[in-house]
Amino acid sequence: MRQTSERKRSAARRAVLAAFSTIAVVAAASAAIVLPAGAAAPPAPAGWSQVFLDDFNGAAGSGLNTADWQYTTGTSYPGGPGGFGTGEIETMTADPANVSLDGAGHLRITPRRDAAGNWTSGRVETRRSDFQPPAGGTLRTEARIQMPNVTGPAAKGYWPAFWMLGAPYRGNWWNWPGVGELDILENVQGINNVWATMHCGTSPGGPCNEKSGIGGQRVCPATSCQGGFHTYAVEWDRSTAVEQMRFYVDGINFHTVRADQVDATTWTNATNHGYFIILNVAMGGEFPAAFGGGPDAGTEPGHPMVVDYVSVLSSTGGTTPPTTPPTTPPTTPPTTPPAGGRDAYSAIQAESYDSQAGVAKETTTDTGGGQDLTTLGNGDWTLYKGVDFGSTAARQFYGRVASGAAGGISGLVEVRLDSRTAAPVGSFSVANTGGWQSWRTVPANTAAVTGTHDVYVTFTSGQGADFVNVNWLGFGH
Repeated sequence: MRQTSERKRSAARRAVLAAFSTIAVVAAASAAIVLPAGAAAPPAPAGWSQVFLDDFNGAAGSGLNTADWQYTTGTSYPGGPGGFGTGEIETMTADPANVSLDGAGHLRITPRRDAAGNWTSGRVETRRSDFQPPAGGTLRTEARIQMPNVTGPAAKGYWPAFWMLGAPYRGNWWNWPGVGELDILENVQGINNVWATMHCGTSPGGPCNEKSGIGGQRVCPATSCQGGFHTYAVEWDRSTAVEQMRFYVDGINFHTVRADQVDATTWTNATNHGYFIILNVAMGGEFPAAFGGGPDAGTEPGHPMVVDYVSVLSSTGGTTPPTTPPTTPPTTPPTTPPAGGRDAYSAIQAESYDSQAGVAKETTTDTGGGQDLTTLGNGDWTLYKGVDFGSTAARQFYGRVASGAAGGISGLVEVRLDSRTAAPVGSFSVANTGGWQSWRTVPANTAAVTGTHDVYVTFTSGQGADFVNVNWLGFGH
């Protein structure tokens, strides 16, 4: 269902909004794409067992093995929310033109547009919905995928994904996000970026910042996400002192969600059951809307998401637990920074900036009173000099935010170190929270940060409207 909103993310971390307008259009039709023969899934390493595998071997134009997979067709689940709950506009089919093997060891899911402008695409799910780690063990769900090889305006509206949903969703269709969702790969608009997210709790808002969820992102290593195959995976680890969901691209762990980032009931509700796997390419919807919308007349149909294999591994062995669990968000923030600099682990009042562009102050009704920053939109920023992170790395970032933005308006709150043009070390997305004084503390993971830095907080959005107020920010281990 991938009920991500105008979001993310965590929507993109390396000035992707600027890059989006300059990426060259790939005009080649899907029939002209030449791919190598499918690579076999790597064998299960020592200590792991294979619990599911599909290498997608079969004749060109043939369908999936329906003993393992089922086609989801139409524009919703029976009795579920329309547009699969995300506002996407395509009709999903089982037509080989949309979903089929290519004869070279790949599955292709290809969006098509007919003469009347109607879009079709494909969405397939594992029949099994019991994928979860054993007690004290780990489950790894992995696929080797090339995203649709189209970029720039021709990619407007494309939304490929490889993800998992909690088994209780089947047959209910209205219990999202409490039953859990793991987005292993999401992408929009042909941007060279992979987003990964865990959804849980209640929506809107709740402990998991819905509909945005708890998300992370990064550019694809070496070749672009669209220009080559990459391996995307999530490891659901019950062997650590604090249960974790770790997300990977090409073996790089770029995002982790830990059980103690939310309350125990929320985590249990999202993880006390199995999951099923989904592969699909949506067109339009809430996530693309956060990056310019679409599809439109300039969008090119016929560019497939190409899947080489899907593998699920299980391990009963443990890993080394973390030595220090994550900290909780700051609570009562100080009114002034500590003498000699700012403490990263005490909340930093947003209005105590050293420099800024495009922001204004106002009186807040949030707990503790004082002022917040308002009229924050795309291109605005604030600077906080001399933030001391110490010698134990910070790995989490918190923002106290509120938004009364209209529907379809959202953006990113990003943290950059020592330069306003540096790549973000952490970010989260914000849409309407219920009002400009309806406050919520939003957590996000960051790259490991130590030492003393000037911290830039930047605001990025695909829309021109203001999208957030900020009261304070802080960091945790």
